[in-house]
Amino acid sequence: MPAVSLLARSRARTLAVCATLVVALLAVAAFVPLPFAIAQPGSTVNVLGSEDRKPVISISGAESRRTSGQLRMTTIVATGPQVKASLSDVLDSWFRSDRAVMPRDSVYPPGKSDEDAEKHNFAEMAKSQDNAARAALRYLKRSPKDVKVDLSLARIGGPSAGLFFALGIVDKLEGDGRGGDLTGGRTVAGTGTIEPDGTVGAVGGVALKTQAAKRDGATVFLVPKGECSDADGQVPSGLQLIPVSELKDAVASLRALAAGQKVPSC
Repeated sequence: MPAVSLLARSRARTLAVCATLVVALLAVAAFVPLPFAIAQPGSTVNVLGSEDRKPVISISGAESRRTSGQLRMTTIVATGPQVKASLSDVLDSWFRSDRAVMPRDSVYPPGKSDEDAEKHNFAEMAKSQDNAARAALRYLKRSPKDVKVDLSLARIGGPSAGLFFALGIVDKLEGDGRGGDLTGGRTVAGTGTIEPDGTVGAVGGVALKTQAAKRDGATVFLVPKGECSDADGQVPSGLQLIPVSELKDAVASLRALAAGQKVPSC
């Protein structure tokens, strides 16, 4: 009996030491910076309207239409590359539908400062604006020598507004092609990069962007086709998702929607 008693006491001490070590490790981990960025729904901007008292899209060399409805580009807001997320931050955000935890290197180039990341994002925005103008004029068969497009959107970086810049240009120059608005008077939101040939590219944070869209009154959301699954099961009620692969797809879907016809869905 004494031997059994000693063995039991030894096991109890071992378990107590192990438990203490686990608790200590968890306590330390709660304050150790982790390589993640935490994102949430950001602002949306109507590219058919104005920002800071200046039209987002200005056109010269061709008549610009007066439009109704809205084309709202969407954004997410993420912690900067130098912001260190703790375990408690990550766990709290992991279980919230209005937050997303992403590897920091998937959001920002490795080793970049906040200032470097900001410069990179603004450079991407400038490139997306140029691509959007070229894609829209190519789609409309307009010469960039005759039609000049100026795109202005301060304080927002990244390439994911490209598709909506292009749609805004098409709406201002041609509308739905039948004398009406490309939006059909609706508030349409979405995301997607654009190439000069009109190809729509994937972006991140789609599930969060749909939340921003719904919050700001959108009833339709255009999403790069390959990212339909990213929003699956997380689409806010009353928001219709339409997949697009090219600018012409987006225009065709919006025209069909305005005419009450069937459109693709995720």
